[in-house]
Amino acid sequence: MPICPAPSESSGSGSRVWIFHGLALGAAAAAAAAAYLYRRPRGFRSLAVGIIPARYASSRFEGKPLALILGKPMIQRTWERVMLASSLDHVVVATDDEKIAECCRGFGADVIMTSVSCQNGSERCCEALQKLRKHYDIVVNIQGDEPLIEPEIIDGVVMALQRAPDAVFSTAATALKPDDAFDTNRVKCVVDNQGYAIYFSRGLIPFNKSGKVNPHFPYLLHLGISGFDSKFLKIYPQLAPTPLQLEEDLEQLKVLENGYKMKVIKVDHDAHGVDAPEDVQKIEALMRARNIQ
Repeated sequence: MPICPAPSESSGSGSRVWIFHGLALGAAAAAAAAAYLYRRPRGFRSLAVGIIPARYASSRFEGKPLALILGKPMIQRTWERVMLASSLDHVVVATDDEKIAECCRGFGADVIMTSVSCQNGSERCCEALQKLRKHYDIVVNIQGDEPLIEPEIIDGVVMALQRAPDAVFSTAATALKPDDAFDTNRVKCVVDNQGYAIYFSRGLIPFNKSGKVNPHFPYLLHLGISGFDSKFLKIYPQLAPTPLQLEEDLEQLKVLENGYKMKVIKVDHDAHGVDAPEDVQKIEALMRARNIQ
């Protein structure tokens, strides 16, 4: 049984159905069940904060956090989903852009201004963590371009770190769609038999001799969410860039190349982040199908 519930579409209705330990539940019941299943631990890694890093500048999609998704800014869509997670004690948006900050304050989000020198979302989360006045054991980095992130996935990523004391990082993966096999914007991953990450790549992994997609192999797509042990996050920016990280342009690889362990939970999630302007229409189509306003 997965450590967090897995979503699937109910046939014909377009509504969400979640599976909790073999029980099929509707959306309202699922929310209550998720809160019940996620029991806040006492002691080890008990306090968690969700940080949504958002920057205006982007080579592929400038101003992406402010792009409208069915009439709401994408960053607001993401924040609203994150606020539904049962495991987070606090949620903030970390940005270096005043336009994004003003937008977020407008819909009620807490905002922390961070430096323009941050190289990636993890470094932005680290700076935001240092500016928070309260100690947190776990920091969940939720990318601001995940407007359909499931709150249950966030809870699963938190739970993974609480249940794996030897891991300093946790994340989530779902089944890779064949059409995305050679899309370099879709990051793939492979894990060992214990659920620890082996490698991440923009290319298809594993890659077979035929050079084609094997329709029978369970390829995994990495989702844009990361859980950090807060002590590790504070030293993460001090680690020098690593060769694989630079070659693939994937910050997760710096964690693995330095010998740290990373837990990966497998979930059923049929949406993905917005990497380019054309992805907006795909997300909106999914939202209409699910009757999300």
